[in-house]
Amino acid sequence: MDKPPGIVGADRQFPVPQTVPAAMLASNKRPRLDNIRPPIPNGPGMHARPLVALLDGRDCAIEMPILKDVATVAFCDAQSTSEIHEKVLNEAVGALMWHTITLTKEDLEKFKALKVIVRIGSGIDNVDVKAAGELGIAVCNVPGYGVEEVADTTMCLILNLYRRTYWLANMVREGKKFTGPEQVWEVREAAQGCARIRDDTLGIVGLGRIGSAVALRAKAFGFNVTFYDPYLSDGIEKSLGITRVYTLQDLLYRSDCVSLHCSLNEHNNHLINDFTIKQMRPGAFLVNTARGSLVDENALASALKEGRIRAAALDVHENEPYNPFQ
Repeated sequence: MDKPPGIVGADRQFPVPQTVPAAMLASNKRPRLDNIRPPIPNGPGMHARPLVALLDGRDCAIEMPILKDVATVAFCDAQSTSEIHEKVLNEAVGALMWHTITLTKEDLEKFKALKVIVRIGSGIDNVDVKAAGELGIAVCNVPGYGVEEVADTTMCLILNLYRRTYWLANMVREGKKFTGPEQVWEVREAAQGCARIRDDTLGIVGLGRIGSAVALRAKAFGFNVTFYDPYLSDGIEKSLGITRVYTLQDLLYRSDCVSLHCSLNEHNNHLINDFTIKQMRPGAFLVNTARGSLVDENALASALKEGRIRAAALDVHENEPYNPFQ
């Protein structure tokens, strides 16, 4: 009886897999894996590397070692899509962006091949996410970006407000000699606003990664930490040993210092305005290291001039780059 066809091994015959072409049986050769293994980028007969664009800025030190072997990277350094080269608009399949450029629906429609946008940072308020979805463009962010650095900066600003380090250091830098009664009075006046931190209440708006990191630092300095975040489930306050309130009004009323750490969206633009500032404690501090448009800067300026709040520290502004002469 004839044996069934098979592939000859070292000392035995193996049944032929059904996927092996019949023509290959005669030569007893192993099947090629060309259609199974992934293609080598830019190999013979392969398509060119995909084009990825860094839309604004030129800092791509972390991303380049990852992208250099799989993609061609275009550095646009643009403030708007009108400054982006036509080749990028037509061919880029991926885009990286910081916070300088804004992508509206009209901007997104200019990209003909774009599949994904990666925001280098946590906030995505400078991308029309709804329009991107309608165009089949995925929008991603980096939630953990800069958490420790922003939390450290926030504490530096809070400490400056409480201990007036910046103003006192400037007096020394200006060469003031505190020998006579007038000079001593200047020092006393500059230091008059200094306040003790321990047992004051720090109110945090938005207890995400950065808000949580600030809360832990603030506790170490002796703050009683309170937070407001309507999106978090109950219980997080117990794990961090802090207090939760359920309205912004309650947080503003309780806090000696208010620190903003929420994302910006269509519902909280000018979250801090003339009305909410009036709900703050007289003489309270305000810190914003989140998004500039969370604060109505005109209302804040009026409150500072009228002495309704003691001082404010802003790491972000409504219009950037900030022009102090406007």
